[in-house]
Amino acid sequence: MQQVSFTLDGEYVELNQLLKLAGLCDSGGAGKMLVAKGVVKVDGKLELRKTAKIRHGQLVTLGDVAIKVKAA
Repeated sequence: MQQVSFTLDGEYVELNQLLKLAGLCDSGGAGKMLVAKGVVKVDGKLELRKTAKIRHGQLVTLGDVAIKVKAA
């Protein structure tokens, strides 16, 4: 599994935007479609809320990529 680190600018980032900012999709809209397909997990649990607030310490996985979210 490929591990990617993402550093927050604020308190949280919306899930669809995180997928875009981490380079896993081209746009926030594409991120929303990935979430709607049921292929994104947050802390090991399926996440279907497209704009779920992702905070420091959480782990987002999509396929074989894991994004570890860190505070600034």
